[in-house]
Amino acid sequence: MSLPAAATPRTVLVLGGSLLGACTAWALRRRGHRVQLLDPGGNGGGSWAALGVLMGQVFHRSSGRGWRLRQRSLALWRDWIPELEGRGRRIPHRTGLLLLAADAMEEARLRRLAEERQARGIPLDLWEPQRLGALAPALPAPARLGLFSPLDGQLDPAAAITAFRADGRTAGVEAVEDRAVALEPLAAAGWRVERAAGDPLEADWLVVAAGIEALSLLEPLGFHQPLEPVLGQALELELPAPAEAWPGVVAWRGCNLIPRPDLTGGRRLWLGATLEPGFQPNPAPLAALRHLHGDAPSWLSRACVLRQWQGLRPRPVGRPAPLLELLAPGLLLATGHYRNGVLLAPASAEWVVEQVERA
Repeated sequence: MSLPAAATPRTVLVLGGSLLGACTAWALRRRGHRVQLLDPGGNGGGSWAALGVLMGQVFHRSSGRGWRLRQRSLALWRDWIPELEGRGRRIPHRTGLLLLAADAMEEARLRRLAEERQARGIPLDLWEPQRLGALAPALPAPARLGLFSPLDGQLDPAAAITAFRADGRTAGVEAVEDRAVALEPLAAAGWRVERAAGDPLEADWLVVAAGIEALSLLEPLGFHQPLEPVLGQALELELPAPAEAWPGVVAWRGCNLIPRPDLTGGRRLWLGATLEPGFQPNPAPLAALRHLHGDAPSWLSRACVLRQWQGLRPRPVGRPAPLLELLAPGLLLATGHYRNGVLLAPASAEWVVEQVERA
């Protein structure tokens, strides 16, 4: 990894070993900053439960911060994945996403979206029912229209975390397996982090990228962040036959069907995810997901469940996701990405680097 030196290298402590935390630590070290990554279990937190869908070009808005973050992140993923893989850090990924319309209102919205994006030079393509019907295995029968984006897609979040962590360690990121229990500003400048099992850590900058756990760390300092947990359950299925004819991820009524030809046998499909308030999983939403809320083709109903898992997504309340804020001198908050933590990790990491280097 080349390390172009920042004008003034800083010591930075990143709290949270999710994909966002690992990506942020890597990006900071890439610029020559001295970086520690504090992760309670060394396991990447909720990112291991993510599905890794990259839905940027078919985002329903065409301007604003959310749109800009998505576009920047897609561009960074296109640069960073080859860079990491060039050093042997494999990240299984696939381009292509097909967004399906289930009713007349959604069909009209997709047609308007395609027209607007095509006028801006964004390559979206409308797939009419005849073309959808030729795909195998069959799509949900009520599908009226498809909007295909060749630039969106999916990547394996667990492999991405592993890649950023390994590449970061090689470059000099220090990984600390412990839990932060309290934050304290230093008298002159910088921050001290009390931790559960070791001596305190100090740094010029502190990046809180700890998901829903940010609440308990920041509230004693008077920062009351509008976050709530939303649990998501997902399934890995083995299909009767591979979904080789699909162009990539298929999105249907908020559910994502993700072929994984890279997994053993070529017949694996990830299906997710539920939206459940709180911390405890509910079997009813998972059953509804399993059958696509009553729209599942017969082949999907016959698929064998190999694995199920769950994870928490921090959702901002009354605020757009994500929360990227300079809370105090040297204290940055990067959380609340909700369902787009994998997509938005690179742009969020770049934002952190910009804040550190702007001071």
